Amino acid sequence: MSERLEQFQRDGFLVIEGFNSAKECDELMQRAAELTANFDYKGHPSVFQTSEQTRTSDEYFLNSGGNISFFFEKDAFDENGKLKTDIHHSLNKIGHALHDIDPVFKQFSRSPQMKRLAAELDLSEALVIQSMYIFKHAKIGGVVDVHQDSTFLYTEPQSCVGFWFALEDATIENGCMWAKPGGHRTTLRSWFCRKDVGTEFETFDNSPFELDEMIPLEVKKGACIVLDGLLPHYSKPNISHKSRHAYAIHTIDGKAIYPQQNWLQRNRSELSPI
Repeated sequence: MSERLEQFQRDGFLVIEGFNSAKECDELMQRAAELTANFDYKGHPSVFQTSEQTRTSDEYFLNSGGNISFFFEKDAFDENGKLKTDIHHSLNKIGHALHDIDPVFKQFSRSPQMKRLAAELDLSEALVIQSMYIFKHAKIGGVVDVHQDSTFLYTEPQSCVGFWFALEDATIENGCMWAKPGGHRTTLRSWFCRKDVGTEFETFDNSPFELDEMIPLEVKKGACIVLDGLLPHYSKPNISHKSRHAYAIHTIDGKAIYPQQNWLQRNRSELSPI
């Protein structure tokens, strides 16, 4: 067993500084800016808010699994439905198939170093099912409530693994991630799934998450954080004057059951490994 795999299994997360070069990070940020500049938001201002996901799960969100879709911060619009600032600084994230559709994101998601890391963690055959570009803008980047990734990418058995890439320095001030070493050795609390109309959280365990033992995962630009799907983690609002752009992909075991009730749906033939 490799040292990284041993650490990942022990802690439920793995922090790798210097995983991507500054140039690779800058290219991804530039591509996100280009995609945003070409996005016509009028007609479907879809808002992403972790604390009210069942309410904000509109058709645009539910159809985003195989698309490049744009989601706004909850306070991006005024009472007349007008953006308070430019579109780039109004967005919360872009998702959820950047890794398959856009060539720049595809190359980043399946880089040589990613292939080596996947092999080292015994994930060479895992399928990439989701990707997100997360803006976390200065002063307005919202909180991400404590959650487990397996809640949103549920498989039987549990197999979700996330890869989170810092495109800029992530600090306590600008909303870095928080997690508890070993926190993945717990139960899955809930499942975010589709219902006849919209979505709902199916509760498995009402036990609260232990936040007091969570530590900040401050990392430099270019770092990669690997996350077990059962690991509770969160991030606070960005109260600083510096943005905290990040990119994330999630994988699942191709042999695991992926229920049709999952909110994100993709044709299995469209999915491929790292």
